[in-house]
Amino acid sequence: MEKLVRKIGLVAHDAMKKDLIEWVLWNSESLMGHKFYCTGTTGTLILEALKEKHPDVEWDFTILKSGPLGGDQQMGSRIVDGEIDYLFFFTDPMTLQPHDTDVKALTRLAGVENIVFCCNRSTADHIISSPLFLDPNYERSVPDYTNYTKRFANKPVVAEAMESASKRKRKK
Repeated sequence: MEKLVRKIGLVAHDAMKKDLIEWVLWNSESLMGHKFYCTGTTGTLILEALKEKHPDVEWDFTILKSGPLGGDQQMGSRIVDGEIDYLFFFTDPMTLQPHDTDVKALTRLAGVENIVFCCNRSTADHIISSPLFLDPNYERSVPDYTNYTKRFANKPVVAEAMESASKRKRKK
């Protein structure tokens, strides 16, 4: 029987990087064989720690850009494309983040796509110890946004905009 491979996003704010690295090391046996997507600095540090602890294990890591330099958006894109099942994003609740809008967008996408989202170590501990984490029969429900994406079907929005634009005169 082929092993179930989960696609896992790993992100941590600076003050939480040590916690995420410790959590990954503590759970490294359970995490072996899975696919990881990480923002730049976090992923580089985690991979270094894993290679030191398990030098003979081949880890499947995709390292994105640093979060504030576009890595959060890259992670969000992968969530939307169905490439991530779990997002372990250890957030720092005590520090204002300069890229807070990126962080909010990322957490919103996790909700929109109904993926598992953990923002701290306690939640991550509960998720990884859940029988569903390794259950090959578990599939998350993917929301159907057809009504939303088709909300302008049979509505004359384009025709109205074209008519309105043709009536406006440019000032010279």
